[in-house]
Amino acid sequence: MEQRIGSGSKPLEGAGFDPAFVPGLTSPLSKEAEPESEAREEEEAEVQGEVEAEDKAEQETTEAEFPEETDSEEADSDGPVFDAADRRARIVADRRGVRLTLDDQECEFRWDEIGAVETETARFGKRFTITVHTPDRRWYPIEIEAPARSRFSEWESQLDEVLDAYFEESEAVAKSE
Repeated sequence: MEQRIGSGSKPLEGAGFDPAFVPGLTSPLSKEAEPESEAREEEEAEVQGEVEAEDKAEQETTEAEFPEETDSEEADSDGPVFDAADRRARIVADRRGVRLTLDDQECEFRWDEIGAVETETARFGKRFTITVHTPDRRWYPIEIEAPARSRFSEWESQLDEVLDAYFEESEAVAKSE
């Protein structure tokens, strides 16, 4: 009895496996096409330059209309600010509330939306965890990797200052209304 090694079926051919299989989908390269491709590249470069110029003008207009938040925050804020960040995560707590950022995701809580703010330090390692609790029983934790464990106490004290200044105020304002 003979046994064959390998598959007995032929490899599949067709447009699903090779786009060049469909005639007209790709054109054959010729020496005549080279000057056209150079002209096309020059046109694309011009269009790209125009688009970049428009984007730059639009960005300048936007910056003139809406100055960066950090400049206005520093000018308006007389109170304490807590800001801690690592390569992926960031937390900012100031007079406006608490903002959590992780990679490209961001959430912001006003002081009247916050039920509690909890901090936790890892027993080993350099992870500092801050959890924002809302009154509707949801919580939003974020972990920040500290450059050194000695930063934990510094961050705790800065966050306590901010919470004492703004969290108590928002509760008093909410009760009086």
